[in-house]
Amino acid sequence: MYQPLPAIPPAGRPLIRRFWLSARGFWSGDTRRIAWLLTLGLVALILIQIALQYRLNIWSRDIFNALESKDSDAIWSQALIFLPLVAAIVTLAIIAVYGRMTLQRKWRQWLTDTLIGKWLANGRYYQLDLVTGDHQTPEGRIGEDARNATDAPVDFVVGILGAAISAVTFVGVLWVVGGDLKLGSPESPFVIPGFLVIAALIYAAITSTAVVLVASRFIAVNEQTNQAEAEFRYALTRVRENGESIALLGGEDEERAGLRQSLALVILRWRSLCHQHMRYTLVSNTHSLVVPIVALVLCAPKYVAGDMTLGEVMQAAAAFVQVQSAFNWLLDNYPRLAGWIASAHRVGSLLVSIDYLDRTGMEGASHAITRIHQDSPDFQIQDLSVELDNGTVVINDADVTIKPGERVLLVGESGTGKTTLTRAIAGLWPWGQGNIAIPTGAKMVLMPQRPYIPLGTLRRAATYPLSPSDASDAAVHELMETAGLGYLIGHLDEEAPWSRTLSGGECQRLAFVRLMLHQPDIVVMDEATSALDPASQEHLMRVLAERLPNTALVSITHRPELEAFHHRKLVFERRPGGARLVGDTVLLPPGTAFLPRILAWLRGFPMPKAG
Repeated sequence: MYQPLPAIPPAGRPLIRRFWLSARGFWSGDTRRIAWLLTLGLVALILIQIALQYRLNIWSRDIFNALESKDSDAIWSQALIFLPLVAAIVTLAIIAVYGRMTLQRKWRQWLTDTLIGKWLANGRYYQLDLVTGDHQTPEGRIGEDARNATDAPVDFVVGILGAAISAVTFVGVLWVVGGDLKLGSPESPFVIPGFLVIAALIYAAITSTAVVLVASRFIAVNEQTNQAEAEFRYALTRVRENGESIALLGGEDEERAGLRQSLALVILRWRSLCHQHMRYTLVSNTHSLVVPIVALVLCAPKYVAGDMTLGEVMQAAAAFVQVQSAFNWLLDNYPRLAGWIASAHRVGSLLVSIDYLDRTGMEGASHAITRIHQDSPDFQIQDLSVELDNGTVVINDADVTIKPGERVLLVGESGTGKTTLTRAIAGLWPWGQGNIAIPTGAKMVLMPQRPYIPLGTLRRAATYPLSPSDASDAAVHELMETAGLGYLIGHLDEEAPWSRTLSGGECQRLAFVRLMLHQPDIVVMDEATSALDPASQEHLMRVLAERLPNTALVSITHRPELEAFHHRKLVFERRPGGARLVGDTVLLPPGTAFLPRILAWLRGFPMPKAG
């Protein structure tokens, strides 16, 4: 009975928790030594900086008292103190910037590497395109959002810790310097103890509440803006990667229309973000202009009454600004906080989607194909049902045994799930039931219709995924000649956009070079010769049979002439509840590798030379 797969968790706090679950590993994994060294160093720097700020506050009192009393000796003395004090503050600020940015850089490197590892593991980068969820444009999440998600928290922790220590320090200054405020008649005064502290608390509460009220949608708007930007970059990348096809089809106008539509969404999101910034600016600018005046106005009665000196008024005013800066940390950092939450959500969404794939695709799960490594040399598909991620059955109860060296052709009308089956055989498609039994230690290679051509030199493309240094020049040159790419040998060490430079047929020839270089035990081919002319196709299939006689081959093709290069044909037919294997026909007895040449010649193709 069909049971739906577990749903991907919704957005919100679970995404933040998932982000921190991975991100905190920087302090508990192999990098914990450097992580804690940098963290504790930053804490020490913050404490020293607050101490120097307190000393500067004392200096402010002393210099204004000296000015009020017109004491020239005291003024010059304070001037001499000021120079080393400023030098110490500036030096510590520079060291703190280095420590903070080094911590951010190391943390980003660790988190990005972790995300790339999870993304590339077990074909998750491929499977993410096959399931629904909030994980679009993962490259933007790994690149831009991971950077913001690690930069901002370090700044926040430094800011919050500094604000907390600063608040405690300068609240004490306000309490001592401001003293009590007496209202009413001298005979029965109403005394407000630490009135500057109470005023600072009330003022901070008002401004923080105002920020929350006027900029409540900052987080949502930031997240929407980041997503729109990522989708626009992805659309531009798609045009660049598919430039040849677009140019040949004359699709510039259509692409321009699509890019304009994507750009219009970006501009719309930025307009919403602009409105949020305008509301925030209303409060923040008003606050920055009013706060120093509030302190002076509050201290004015005591100064006029002679209960405070000018130096104490300036000291209290500076302390009041420091306290407000500490209390209003949210006010000053709300836009950055909103941007960080949006980025952390996006990174968390990617991690949640990968967790979903890990959970539903792991062996033993209710909707997961089990891969077995067995001592038998045979490759087996045992009671295999292939499903979509939503539980819809594509292929039902397939049971096939393929011996070493046997070449099997999969045929059937479009929509019978042949390509999905090859992905399942290769381990890229985890959803379904049943077993795929592989000989222990066997190497498997999937050859898609459009081979992947990596960035770099042509040699790297020819040896991929091996390193170019793992293959000798003689082997690469000989295989290039065999595959009909001898004219490119002189360009092996050139870097070029080979994915756009090479034709489809040349890319497929290059895939055969890789195949013969890797010497796999099992090959899965999905229209891997579709771009080749008949003579080249016949030649490469013959070379494959001669050079890899013990390699099992499973292939999909719509070219009937390729039957001559396979021993068996498996026929799939669409049925209610999923396509079924309805035929297993012998095409060519094993051990008759010479027959494909003869059969191809009889079908009208030229007889290639041996070797």
